[in-house]
Amino acid sequence: MASSLKRGIPAPGVTLWRRIADDLEQAIMTGAHATGDRLPGEVEIADRFGVNRHTVRRALAELAERGLVRAERGSGTYVEPARLAYPIRSRTRFSEIVGAAGREAGGRLIAHARGPASPDISERLGIAAATMVIRLDVLRTADGVPICVSTNWLLADQMPDAARIYRKTNSMTRTLAHFGIRDYRRRQTRVSSALADAADAERLKLGPGRPLLVVDSINVTPAGRPVLTTLARFAADRVELLVES
Repeated sequence: MASSLKRGIPAPGVTLWRRIADDLEQAIMTGAHATGDRLPGEVEIADRFGVNRHTVRRALAELAERGLVRAERGSGTYVEPARLAYPIRSRTRFSEIVGAAGREAGGRLIAHARGPASPDISERLGIAAATMVIRLDVLRTADGVPICVSTNWLLADQMPDAARIYRKTNSMTRTLAHFGIRDYRRRQTRVSSALADAADAERLKLGPGRPLLVVDSINVTPAGRPVLTTLARFAADRVELLVES
């Protein structure tokens, strides 16, 4: 594809890295680089534009800021799909939301533990201090792209085998249904922001310190009994949260 940028000569008044970023963005928007495609490597881009690799890295960082690409360490830079519209409603189901967007939902258990609830988790679940709970850490994807990491707490006496069931079903809804909880709704949702720590950055294939949207929720049965509390960390440049009344 011919570049709109003359080799090594920045347009007047525009920094070179930004012109390169704009040129690559145009290629993405016109379909020259499709969703999921790996962009050419830094050396190839640098040679094409007659610049050094530092300039290329700054241009790719700008594209990441725009939510157009993601860098996977040791692999390359890939074109991101459009942001996933993620409604926050009384019944929020990841698989249904992703499926309705025409994308394939995935879920994978990445860690689990059993132990006494902290005071905060005890309060959320309406249980006595130090009651035993199950913690499930789950990575969720859309078309194979990591969307969020969620930490979920459930009552151990009600769902003692929750980790095995989730590993089998890859669905929190089906896991709860296995234990007789066939309907549940959001009682409370809090949305905040944070920066990705090393663990979440690796799981979400982000650079450390990239922004996250944090959704902190409590789910209850139709009778109002808490059954699940979740702390979900979304890659901020891959979703837009829609709060529905």
